Amino acid sequence: RKFRRPAHEPWHPPGAGGQEHSDGLKYRTDMPIIKILPHPEYCPEGAEVSAPAGTSICEALLDNHINIEHACDMSCACTTCHVIVRQGLQSLNAIDENEEDLLDRAWGLEPNSRLSCQAFLAQSDVTVEIPKYSINHAKEVH
Repeated sequence: RKFRRPAHEPWHPPGAGGQEHSDGLKYRTDMPIIKILPHPEYCPEGAEVSAPAGTSICEALLDNHINIEHACDMSCACTTCHVIVRQGLQSLNAIDENEEDLLDRAWGLEPNSRLSCQAFLAQSDVTVEIPKYSINHAKEVH
């Protein structure tokens, strides 16, 4: 069976952005938005950034000058890039066992916690909160 569009590329009604193709369907062409809730150190006013699908939340934040901690250099070996996904969790890639094990050590763990270096964007917007503290005792300036 041939599909008209991948399941991860939802159809949007007219006027919702995207581009209409010859088959009459509308495909999303804009990038997903990450809304970052205010954090006293990293983004006191909060922020909204966009990044291509397939980008990790950590990469997107760093690319937009929100200098979230990432002590292991995004290799899934620590929990300093821990975020709480307030909206859009289901649109991210599935969590794997290694990430789950590491998250058990994160400060302020919640059911919708993710390591931002392992949470990759799809086509949907997400809202994240950076916890006030991390378990990193010595910060390095990156």
